[in-house]
Amino acid sequence: MTARKPESSTAATEGSRTGITERDNMRIAVMTFRLRASWVHSLKEKRMIVKSLTAQLQNRLHVSAAEADEQDTHQIIVIGVAAIVPHNAMADSLMEEISVFVEENCEAEILEETREIR
Repeated sequence: MTARKPESSTAATEGSRTGITERDNMRIAVMTFRLRASWVHSLKEKRMIVKSLTAQLQNRLHVSAAEADEQDTHQIIVIGVAAIVPHNAMADSLMEEISVFVEENCEAEILEETREIR
């Protein structure tokens, strides 16, 4: 392995101290959905809903998705979704698309939705 040489620009030199250069402007879009599935009466039923929704999100929108909290509460579902995007505008667009997708493809009531760009 060869070591990567630092670039000569001032921004790159300053960024070398933090490990970030001008080219490293990727963003992470993070969303959390808190859902209520009032018809669910067992953790097995909940698991089927969670697996279906996370698989659909991963396959259709190419994002990471997983159950993030409330694993032992059978009627509350918390799904975390994350994706790497090149800039804020794409993050906003993707998060809107994810939100619409969850609303249209999940029978559970959306109690809360959070969005963050890191």
